[in-house]
Amino acid sequence: QVQVVESGGGLVEAGGSLRLSCSVFGLSRDVDGMGWFRQAPGKKREGVSCIDRDGVHAWYADSVKGRFTISKDATTNTLYLQMNSLKPEDTAMYYCAVDGFAAQQMYEADFAYWGQGTQVTVSS
Repeated sequence: QVQVVESGGGLVEAGGSLRLSCSVFGLSRDVDGMGWFRQAPGKKREGVSCIDRDGVHAWYADSVKGRFTISKDATTNTLYLQMNSLKPEDTAMYYCAVDGFAAQQMYEADFAYWGQGTQVTVSS
């Protein structure tokens, strides 16, 4: 059974940084694209960033470009999201999505496995 576990969320002041991690268990092969989605209270889930299978090509939502950096350790199928210059509007539950089609337009249905989420709260 595949398990996806996120960590690294928390409470931070505006302008601060957090690093999210996502580990994949129970998958004995390399995964395809991986990505991060987020959902704020009362809003739809949205794609934040994704990266291709080899960790070479990455895409970002316009709202996070220049502030967030996605990376992947292909040997361990571990995904990271370095979030700098955080803003109150970044407050959301962040979800790791695994084994999907990585592209500028991210679709939830394209990813096979999901974590339970990690909460990020940015205070003003």
